[in-house]
Amino acid sequence: MVAVPSEECAPIADGLRVPKAVGDFLLLDALRASQGTAWAVPDAALLDAARRMARYAGALPSPEAAACLVAQQALLDQGWIGREETVVLFNAGAGLKYPHLF
Repeated sequence: MVAVPSEECAPIADGLRVPKAVGDFLLLDALRASQGTAWAVPDAALLDAARRMARYAGALPSPEAAACLVAQQALLDQGWIGREETVVLFNAGAGLKYPHLF
């Protein structure tokens, strides 16, 4: 099974605006095999998270990376991630590439 492209999806984060992921079937297989989940993050939430990360961590992440923080908090709140678990968030981009957003 593969992901179904959505014409309505137009996030402000360039790295999340992918009409069709090349390895979508690999991601979906991994989610199913691990009994995992995925989380959609609204633009306003990822911008807020990016600003919080800049304020408290001293680095302005890309909106794509900030989406990970939003998803982590939601998954903690929903019980998908336990409070005792270690979680690593990768920031592979910089918010400086998005001056029009900040």
